[in-house]
Amino acid sequence: MDQEDRIALFLDYENLALGARDHRGGADFDFRPIADALAERGRVVVRRAYADWSYFDEDRRMLTRSHVELIEIPQRMGASRKNAADIKMAVDAIELAFERDYISTFVICSGDSDFTPLVHKLRELNKRVIGVGVEGSTSALLPPACDEFLYYDRLEGLDIPPTRSQRARPSRQTGADQRPPEPEPEVDRRPAGEEPGRDVDTLAVLVAQTVAGLQGSANGEVTASRLKRTLLRKDPTFSESDYGFRTFGELLRHLAERTVIELAEGPAKGDPEVSLPEHGDREVAFGLLRGVVADLGSGGNPVALSGLKNQVRRARPDFSEKKLGYRSFLQFCKAAATVGAVDLRWSPEADDYLLTT
Repeated sequence: MDQEDRIALFLDYENLALGARDHRGGADFDFRPIADALAERGRVVVRRAYADWSYFDEDRRMLTRSHVELIEIPQRMGASRKNAADIKMAVDAIELAFERDYISTFVICSGDSDFTPLVHKLRELNKRVIGVGVEGSTSALLPPACDEFLYYDRLEGLDIPPTRSQRARPSRQTGADQRPPEPEPEVDRRPAGEEPGRDVDTLAVLVAQTVAGLQGSANGEVTASRLKRTLLRKDPTFSESDYGFRTFGELLRHLAERTVIELAEGPAKGDPEVSLPEHGDREVAFGLLRGVVADLGSGGNPVALSGLKNQVRRARPDFSEKKLGYRSFLQFCKAAATVGAVDLRWSPEADDYLLTT
């Protein structure tokens, strides 16, 4: 237990519940997927939710069953009560950060950018911060501030909302029996977390570039755990489940089978060392480049770098230098020149790099 992260959970409940209702076709907020996601990350020792609970009577019972402490913030003065809830939540979080040294991780459940200074201060106090928010109502400023950000819509165990009437509440009482809200699930047919437009090729590029960057920093071997932390620092919303993988290890094994990376035994069991292939696809790619340059520059004529990548892709449509860990086509060509596959030089007359074989 001493090795587990101690987690303090703070829910800006109105922001979360109304965001889920408005952007998930009127579906009710479900706390269980958040609880399950945090259970995988450590031991939750504090659970607090802030709202005027007279507006969330059904939710109050659901949260109480999940052992969440309910902090009452009465609604009286319009926008001022919202500020009161935000300030109370921020004060409690900072107070806990100073009083409970053993709490290593703070979870801020809100999409409101007003909590960004709180996130910065908690990280300044050497606390890890995880954000949780509904994708459609989360400010773009908040996720990059966190160490990790979970979109509620993408959490495991969250069903696609069925078409049904909304629960009657003071602000929605008049529209509860109307038909217009029903098409909303068709618009959000599947939340962005389910079909975010991400593919494994995009993932391969991201992983290869990250591994290349870590190897270039010369700070020791690149382990799977270090790679995952770095990916989260690049994109706090990163999750292997968005690409169809159950675990990060499964993702790495898939990329290893595609020769995007290589895996070797690491310093700890279950934490393999990750590296880029030294041979294989890279040598094939260098040979491809040499062949294209030779064909285009028949007779020994130099070939300009501009437009060359398109010619390489005509010969091999799935070519991508980024899958090999190179950040640009020029960097790839320089690597090919280093191993002698081609000759690369800058030409002031052509105002371009020229390649020959």
